[in-house]
Amino acid sequence: MTVDSPETFHKRPSEPMLRAVQTAKALRTRKENEKVDHPQKGFTLIEIAIVLVIIGLLLGGVVKGQEMISASRARSIISQQDGIKAAFFGFQDRYRALPGDYGAADSNINCGASPCMNGNNNSYIEAAATGTVVHEDILAWSHLSAAGFLSGHYVMANLSVAVPDETNTPKNPYQMYLQLGYDTNWGVAGNTIKRHNVKTGSLLPVELLAEMDRKVDDGKPYTGAFQFSAYAPGSTIAPDPAKCVSSSEWNVQGAETDCGAANVL
Repeated sequence: MTVDSPETFHKRPSEPMLRAVQTAKALRTRKENEKVDHPQKGFTLIEIAIVLVIIGLLLGGVVKGQEMISASRARSIISQQDGIKAAFFGFQDRYRALPGDYGAADSNINCGASPCMNGNNNSYIEAAATGTVVHEDILAWSHLSAAGFLSGHYVMANLSVAVPDETNTPKNPYQMYLQLGYDTNWGVAGNTIKRHNVKTGSLLPVELLAEMDRKVDDGKPYTGAFQFSAYAPGSTIAPDPAKCVSSSEWNVQGAETDCGAANVL
């Protein structure tokens, strides 16, 4: 029989210790297998925090993008309105008359193959004028474009034209026709004061008009040079002041999408 030396005997683990080590190894193996077979469900707090941060950034980007689009549209309509106002005053300065109302357009403006039609020369651009042309508000665009004050080519086909269309009237970015005329269709309901004005056309969101008003005027729908207008061309539905305006403020909370305004000249 071989007898272990004291040194060897001292190094060899006892049987209980071996069994404990083997049991620990078995438990560890079982846990590892359970992790493989049954993946841990749920997210850690760090993972949830990262997801929330990403969602916040995405939402912030969407809101900022919408604000930029709205601001861009507001600038586009403001630029269009400013261009028309400049054309109106430029025409008046050159011809000492108003576009659409000019009584000597056939002699002084080149309208192409056919002579320009004349207005009644009474110093008002009217939608129900007394004279050969009833709708001076439509003829005005023909005079302005033929005289080179407006980009685009607009022609009033004949004396009896009574409805704006793509050939005779410009549109706003929402595809509704503008109007340049002398009337009371601006400001508070029941307004009796006639003024020349440039209408934006309808189908404009109320928050867009509020943004424009803040940029160019006093931010109020019934005061200043930029005011609410219920104008709607042809058979389209007129903007409802009760939906577009609340008391003396633009009704932004109402989120109405069919509103309009006028720049009083």
